Amino acid sequence: MSNIVDPLVGQIAARIRAERERRGWTLARLADASGVSQAMISRIERGESSPTAVVLGKLSAAFQLSVASLLALAEGRPQEVADPVGVRRLGDAAEWRDPGTGYLRRQISGPRFPAEIAEIRLPAGAAVPYPAAAFAFVRQVVWVLDGRLTFHDGDTMHELDAGDTIELGEPAPRVFANTSDAECRYVVVLARGERP
Repeated sequence: MSNIVDPLVGQIAARIRAERERRGWTLARLADASGVSQAMISRIERGESSPTAVVLGKLSAAFQLSVASLLALAEGRPQEVADPVGVRRLGDAAEWRDPGTGYLRRQISGPRFPAEIAEIRLPAGAAVPYPAAAFAFVRQVVWVLDGRLTFHDGDTMHELDAGDTIELGEPAPRVFANTSDAECRYVVVLARGERP
């Protein structure tokens, strides 16, 4: 087994295994539901492989969780915030880097806030596709802070510049892409919708 440099990789591994076992699913069942191979899921659960954002999207969709929810659960954010006012320092924010694209996600909101807010840094030339099921039971707004985001919402493409926002509608396959030569920084605000 390789050494895990990022402690979040081990936390993600434990969370994926816990979600699978909580449902009573075998590796084969999760592989069928997600489209991720049993071998890859097994490597992720053992902490031998860091999942990419695409793989996390497929696994979270199979669990009917958002990627943000899956990562928040993996981060094990404490239920109590040390500061009673809810101040979270930059150095205390949980970050996760996609080993495939270099995409960096930093959690902004704490566990007591009713919406999940994350800052994303998408490197030049990177693209992260998610299946429609990754957006089930959630409502999202994407707000571009810096750079340009090429956002594919099903068959529709939107070019979003700094200051632009998009509120996501019904679940559809989506791609967050940075076709420019500079980093794109955006915020995702996610609120949970109704579950079946």
